Amino acid sequence: MNQDHITLEFPKIIAQLQELAVSQPARDELAQLTPSMEEAVCLARMEATTAARRVLDAAGSPPLAIMDGLEAAVTESTLGGMLTPEQLTGVMSFAVSCRRMSAYLSGVAGQSAGIAAYRMELPDLADLCRDIEASIREDKVLDEASTLLRDLRRRHENLEVALRDKLNRILQSRKQYLADSYITTRAGRYVLPVQKKFQSAFGGTAVDVSAKGTTVFMEPASIAPLRQELESIALMADEEERRILYALSDRVAEAEPAIRRGMRLMTELDALFAKAKLSQQMDARPAALTPEKHFLLHNARHPLLDREKAVPLNFHMEGDTVGVVITGPNTGGKTVCVKTVGLLCLMAQCGLHIPADEGCVVPLRDAFLCDIGDSQSIAQNLSTFSGHMTNVIRILDHTSRDSLVLLDELGSGTDPAEGMGIAVAVLGELRRRGCLFLVTTHYPQVKVWAETTPGVMAARMAFDRQTLAPLYRLELGKSGESCALDIARRLGLPEVLIAGASEAAYGTPAAPQPALPIPRSQLKRHIVKQVGDFPTFTMGDSVSIAPDGVKGIVYRPADDRGEVIVQVQGKKLPVRHTRLTLLVPAAQLYPEDYDFAIIFDTVENRKADHLMSRKFDPDAVIIHQEGKQTE
Repeated sequence: MNQDHITLEFPKIIAQLQELAVSQPARDELAQLTPSMEEAVCLARMEATTAARRVLDAAGSPPLAIMDGLEAAVTESTLGGMLTPEQLTGVMSFAVSCRRMSAYLSGVAGQSAGIAAYRMELPDLADLCRDIEASIREDKVLDEASTLLRDLRRRHENLEVALRDKLNRILQSRKQYLADSYITTRAGRYVLPVQKKFQSAFGGTAVDVSAKGTTVFMEPASIAPLRQELESIALMADEEERRILYALSDRVAEAEPAIRRGMRLMTELDALFAKAKLSQQMDARPAALTPEKHFLLHNARHPLLDREKAVPLNFHMEGDTVGVVITGPNTGGKTVCVKTVGLLCLMAQCGLHIPADEGCVVPLRDAFLCDIGDSQSIAQNLSTFSGHMTNVIRILDHTSRDSLVLLDELGSGTDPAEGMGIAVAVLGELRRRGCLFLVTTHYPQVKVWAETTPGVMAARMAFDRQTLAPLYRLELGKSGESCALDIARRLGLPEVLIAGASEAAYGTPAAPQPALPIPRSQLKRHIVKQVGDFPTFTMGDSVSIAPDGVKGIVYRPADDRGEVIVQVQGKKLPVRHTRLTLLVPAAQLYPEDYDFAIIFDTVENRKADHLMSRKFDPDAVIIHQEGKQTE
């Protein structure tokens, strides 16, 4: 489905149709519904929907077939396969539906001779239905399907009774060997629970063992012949069932052409009555279709809106009028109006009834081209304006004299002057081509253009200035105003901003207004602690430590807390920067490449360091110690 149909929300109409269909083939057919470009086909579709609606109103819902799995069953039968009882039951149900549909159609000739004529093509599958019904019921092969099957099943039942009777006698006579008093089955055999210690004395075949291993489930030797005979009869009965199923499958294969014809007709009727049901559900009416530029809608409603709340739309275009430019306030219903016109036109050309009064006329169009909504695309790096222009260019590439073009807020999203110019230029081109177009706008220049250009009609969405509420009613032949300031005031925009906006837009001096209060920020900022304004000492600086004036040499500059490591008489002490006074900077005391290890490391550490630089010595240890600061 193309993007324009999606924009008009036509897929939602298709989804409603599919929900009303009974069978999957009909739902698949409705999924492919598109407007026809042939006038004769469009007229025939509309008439068929109208006829189905008459039948539906008069006779109720038809007995349509579900047909789940029917296609697979018919195909399998033609390939020589054996159908299951469930598949044969499905074929029988279809045959019954064909008979019921034939009876239904025989009573609707007064409403539609065309729909009643389907009865003549529906296949008569009564013989096939009788054959299956005589042999299959509730997804099982009946005993009556053949004399042999009946006899085999009866013998099987009698043998089973005899076997159980014998087991019961053994259960009573040899209970001393049993772990419990019951008969059960294991691996398809009748067995008794025997205590493991009596396994040899009991006699028979061990079939299974309990989880704990204390009980052995044994088939007594005396019932083995009965069990073998039972298995033989069951095998013969299964072969007879398969023979019957193959015979019935051959009957289905013989009837394959008739069944497929019935499936095709059922699918057509299902899809057709889904359209009629949608018409009934929407309280819709048929529209007259014309290839001319004549558009007439009486009390039309958007089919996806609540019919109790939606304001009916009255719309017409005729004569030399090819375009309508709609103005009015935001939230006033301009976009809904444009989409309603486009969607109803699209539905009618697909043969669907439209939710409107009798007497509507809809023009046939070769394309439905839309630019509605926000065309912004981050993935394609398109701004709102660029997205709209890309779409407009696409529309112009495909617009012929028989197209319907719907443009919402043409030229918006950019500089108003240039946007207005683009809007007028595009509308002029559409008018030159002679297509039908509906456009919404806020530009006053475009309103003037619509009012003064032949073949173009101005329209507006009604707005109640007393209540400041949109009325959602289209008024043709009149231009409207955006009413942005009125709507903003109704929505609660502060009066001081309304006054400022009025002054900016119309030059009306604004009376002084109190400034708006500014709420306090709720943001809690993380404050990073900064290093204080204290001297940044460097390694080797000569300093004096208060209060005693003891001299030392800086070993490590101040950290973010202002703590400096100072070496005093061979000990490294942490000292607050506030207690230090710089005496001589290191740059004045030592050459540039001076090795401070001579000052800060012990002789033992320097020897160990020298040794470790030459080779690894596991016994070498370098120790750095920092003393504790005294108060």
